[in-house]
Amino acid sequence: MDDLLNLPAGALCALVGPPGSGKSTFAARYPDSWRVCLDVYRRLATDSEADQSATPVAAEIQNLLLDARLSRNLNVLVDSTNVLPHVRAGLLARARYWQRPAVAVLFDVPLSTVEAQNAGRDRVVPLHIVREHHQLLPDADQLHREGFTAVHPVSELLANSGALRRSARR
Repeated sequence: MDDLLNLPAGALCALVGPPGSGKSTFAARYPDSWRVCLDVYRRLATDSEADQSATPVAAEIQNLLLDARLSRNLNVLVDSTNVLPHVRAGLLARARYWQRPAVAVLFDVPLSTVEAQNAGRDRVVPLHIVREHHQLLPDADQLHREGFTAVHPVSELLANSGALRRSARR
């Protein structure tokens, strides 16, 4: 595994970006055991990743797994949009409770790229939701102000590593 982020032990790493921005492709670079994902838990609860009525249950599952991993000083990647400030605040609160570093990967991908990638997915997210989430995207300074100890814009990771581009094409 090539850890582009050089995560410290026990870090909570929030992937922040709209649907179709490459979060799950990025998360696939890391061990499956590190990844928590609301889409997966919605599917397990309802047989549909898109069934938003299952989000409260999915969030409970995610929180249980976050606590289990953080309490053991294990890294965890939160593979969800995380574009809403109150969602990020909850993640930061958990990291603070367990006295773990909180890192963000900011998927600062142009809207045209996000729309094209979303159109090519198995589960296409409605365009108005993609655009709304893209507009909600914070910048790196905002994420630092919120309390993330490190923020990695994916545009910089792409510029610094051909390996990420190769893995994204698979």
